[in-house]
Amino acid sequence: MIKIFKLFFLLAFPIFLEAQTNISIEGFVKDSQTKKGLFLVEVRLEGTAFSTKTIKDGSYAFKAVPPGNYILRVKLKGYVEVRLPIRLDVSHQLEVPVIFLEADVVNDEQKNQISLSESDLNDVDGLDFSSQLLQATRDIFLARAAFDFSQAFFRVRGYDSREGNVLLNGVLLNKVFNGRPQWNNWGGLNDVTRSQQYTHGLDYSEDNFGGLLGTTNISTRASVMRKGLRISTSGSNRTYRGRLMATYSSDFNNKFSYSFSASRRWANEGFIEGSLYDAYSFFTSVEYKLNPSHSINFTGILASNRRGQSTAITDEVFELAGRQYNPFWGYQNGTIRNSRERNINEPIIMLNHFYKTSFLNINSSFTYQFGSIGRTRLSFFNAPNPDPVNFRALPSFYINNNGSPSFENAALARNAFIEDPQLNWGSLYRANSNSGLGGKSAYVLQEDRTDDQQFILNSIANLNIDASKSLDIGVHYKKLTSDNYALSKDLLGGSFLEDIDPFTNTSNDIQNKPFKEEGERFGYNYIINATVWNTFSQFRFINKKWNAFASFEISNTQYQREGQFQNERYSENSFGDSESVSFLNYGFKTGFEYLFNGRHVFRINGLLKTRAPLLQNTFINPRENNLIVPDLSEESILSSSVDYFLNLSNLKVRLSGFYTHFQNLSDIGFFFVESGLGSDFVQEVTTGINQLHYGGELGLAYTISPVLKFTLATSYGRFVYSNDPGVTLYFDTSDENSLNLEGVLHLGKSTINGYRLSRGPQAAYSIGLEYRDPNYWWFSISANQLSDNFIGISKVNRTSSFLLNPETGQNAPEATEEAVDELLKQEPLENIYLVNITGGKSWLVGKKYISLFMSINNALDFFYRSGGFEQSRKGNFLGLQQDRLRRQPSFGPRHWYGFGRSFFINLSVNF
Repeated sequence: MIKIFKLFFLLAFPIFLEAQTNISIEGFVKDSQTKKGLFLVEVRLEGTAFSTKTIKDGSYAFKAVPPGNYILRVKLKGYVEVRLPIRLDVSHQLEVPVIFLEADVVNDEQKNQISLSESDLNDVDGLDFSSQLLQATRDIFLARAAFDFSQAFFRVRGYDSREGNVLLNGVLLNKVFNGRPQWNNWGGLNDVTRSQQYTHGLDYSEDNFGGLLGTTNISTRASVMRKGLRISTSGSNRTYRGRLMATYSSDFNNKFSYSFSASRRWANEGFIEGSLYDAYSFFTSVEYKLNPSHSINFTGILASNRRGQSTAITDEVFELAGRQYNPFWGYQNGTIRNSRERNINEPIIMLNHFYKTSFLNINSSFTYQFGSIGRTRLSFFNAPNPDPVNFRALPSFYINNNGSPSFENAALARNAFIEDPQLNWGSLYRANSNSGLGGKSAYVLQEDRTDDQQFILNSIANLNIDASKSLDIGVHYKKLTSDNYALSKDLLGGSFLEDIDPFTNTSNDIQNKPFKEEGERFGYNYIINATVWNTFSQFRFINKKWNAFASFEISNTQYQREGQFQNERYSENSFGDSESVSFLNYGFKTGFEYLFNGRHVFRINGLLKTRAPLLQNTFINPRENNLIVPDLSEESILSSSVDYFLNLSNLKVRLSGFYTHFQNLSDIGFFFVESGLGSDFVQEVTTGINQLHYGGELGLAYTISPVLKFTLATSYGRFVYSNDPGVTLYFDTSDENSLNLEGVLHLGKSTINGYRLSRGPQAAYSIGLEYRDPNYWWFSISANQLSDNFIGISKVNRTSSFLLNPETGQNAPEATEEAVDELLKQEPLENIYLVNITGGKSWLVGKKYISLFMSINNALDFFYRSGGFEQSRKGNFLGLQQDRLRRQPSFGPRHWYGFGRSFFINLSVNF
C-alpha cells in the first residue's frame, strides 16, 4: 500500500535531480498487485529518440541522456499509463524509483462494455456511428465521445465512419461498398482485439496513409495476447441480455505461441421490442518465430451475428405505441418473429509474415474474407401492404383524406391499432393458402443477400534511417467479387412465387422460368467486380524540439457490374457486363509538432486528397440495370487541424480546432414520390454535393488528489451543406402516368446550401468525477448535454418541381417564398441530458485476478429523440401543406428514440 501511495506522489510531483552531462537512467516497472516485473513495457522520453522496452525482469535503461526537462512515459496495454516529469542537470546515474503499473480496470472494462453493446448503427437507415472510436483511448475527449456521447449518435467532428481506417494486423478492412468498417466481423472477441494502436485524426500513422478520423490497427498476433485463461460473463438490457466469453493465450513454447477465444451473446429482445440477438464468435491465432528476425502468424476469425431490426417511426405512431415500439415483429405460434432480420457471417483468414531488425520492420500479409450479409423483409404481390404502420392503416389516413375527414373511421383505426399493433403472421399464411391461385404466394419473406469474396495482399515497411529520421512505405491490393441477389427465404405456406414486378407487371428474369420455389433466386441477380490498389510513402523527422512528417498516397479503383438476370423493363442493359469505371486518385498529408518544454506541445496537420466515389453511389439501380451515374467523378477533401497539449503532473489538456471541406460527393435514394410533375417510384440521384465541417474540441483531466480526478470534455461544430447540388430522378415505369416517358427527370438544383447535416448532435458538453480507491475499487459519474441536433432533409422537396401544382403543371400561387421557407424549415431536436454512472472492483485471490464492472447509462431515464429524417413522399407544396394542416400528418418526419435507463454488468476471472 505504501508503494502505491509513493507512486501517486511521484505522479503528482516532478522528480528534481541535480545533474550535468552523460546521464544514464535506470529503473524497474512492475505490476502493482503481483509485484512482478513487467515485460515489453514501452518506456520513452517524450520529444526525443530515447525509447526502449523492459526486459524479462521489468528493468530498462537509457545511456548518455543530455541534461534537460523530460516526460518519462511508461505504457503497456491493459495498464494505466504513467507520465513522470523529470529534470536532469547533474552528471550521475539516475535510479528511478520502481514504477508500479495498475491494471486499467476502468478503461479496459469500458472498452469491453462499449464494444459489447454493439448498437451497430451503421446499418440503420440514414445513421451511422464512428465505431472505431468505441475503443476508448486515454484521450479524455475521445473517451467521453465513445462512452457518453455515443448514446445520442454523436459523431466526432460530424464525420461518417468511413473516414476512420480500421486495420487488422496492418490490413485495411473497410468495406468497398460503403467505405465503413464492419465491426461485426470480429464482434464479441474483445479479449483478443484489445491490443490496438490508435492514431487520432490527421496525425502520423506508421501503418497507412490514414483517414480523417485516424487509424485503428488491431493486432491479433499470438505473442502480444494477455497470457493465461480469462473467463467472463455479462448481462445487459440494451441489445443483448447475456454473454459468455472464454479466452486462453499461451506463453512461447519452442518458438510457438497460440491464442483461442470464443463467445456467445443472446436475447429474445433487447430494449427495443422484437429485437432478437443471436451471435457467436470464434478466434484462433498461432505464431511461429523462425528466428529473432522472422515470425509467421496465422489468424482465423468466425463471427456470426443475427439480429432483429427496428425502424424510425412518425410522431403519430409514437403517441399510439411509445418509444420502444417496433412494427417489424409479431407473434407466430406464441413466439416472437421479426420480419426484418440481419444476418452477418463473413469469416476472415489471414497469414502475416513479420520481419524485424534494429532498423527495419516489414509486415506482409495475405487475407481472404468470404461469407454473406443477408437482410430479410416481406414482399407482397397484388395484395395489401401488411405493414402495421402503413399510412392506410393509421388514424391520420382518414383525417387527412383529401380534406374530407372521417373521424369515425379514424377512431376505428386507432382502436384497431392499439388492440393489435404488431405484424399478423397468421393472416399472411391464411392469405397464401386461400389465394385460389394453386399455391402461388401473395406474401413472401425475402432475403436481400450479398455473398462476398475478397482477396487482399498487403505489405508495410518501416525503416528507421537513424535516431531522428524514418521512412514508411506500403502497398495494398484488394480484389472483390460481390454476388447480390434476392432469395425466397420463406413462401409462408405457399408453393411458389411468380417472379414479376408487381407495379409494372413485367418479368424480372425473362431468360428463366417465371415461377420460383422456396430457396431460389428471384427479383434481381447481379455481380459486382471491384479492384482497389494503393501505395503510400511517408517520411518523418524527429527532433528534440520538433517533429514533422509528410505522406503521399496514390490509388486506383475500378468497378464493373455483371447482370445475371435479363430484366424485361431494361432488356437492353440489364444482362451481362456494364461499362467499367475507373478512378485514379492521390493524397497528400503533412504535419508539424513543436515541443516547447515537454509540457506544452503544439501540433498542426493538413490533408488534400481525392478518392473514388463509393460503390453504393456509382450504379443508379444495380438491382435492375447497368446504368452508371452520368459524369461521375472523384470526390475531393481539404482538411486541417490544430492541437495544443498541456501535460502537467496533475493536469492534462487537449484543445483542438478543425476544418474540412468535402466536394463533389454523390448520393442515391429510393422512394415513392408525389411530386409536382407526377407520382412514381424513383431513384433520386444527387451529384456535386459539397459539405463543410468546422469547430473545436476540448478535453481536460485534473487530478484533484491521488484518488480523485475531474474531467471536462466539450465539442462545438457546424456541419452543413455548402452548395446547391443537382438532382435527377430515374424511375422504372414508362406509361402515361409516369413522371417522364423517357424515364429520367432533371430537376436542377436542390437549394440546400446552409442546411445542417443530420450527423447527430453538433455540440456536446460533459463533466465528470472519477474516484479510484487504493483498495482496488473505483466509481465515476458524468453529466452530459448534447444539442444542435437536426433531422435529415428531403432534397427533392427543395427543387423547383416542389413549387408546381400537379393538376396544372404551373407554380402554385400559394407557394410564396415565405410559405415555402416556413414549410421546409429544418426541424431541430431537443437538447439531450444524460447522467452515466460506472463502477467496479478487482480482487487478487491467490493467482486469480477477478474484476467486476458495472454501468448505468441514462441513469435519470431522460426521454430524447436521437435522430430523424423528412419523408419525401409529399414532393409538392400543396400536398405537403395539406398533410401538415392536421395535427398528425400521414407523412411527417420519422424519428429514432434513445434508450431509457439501461445497465451493463460484467464479471471476469483471469487465471
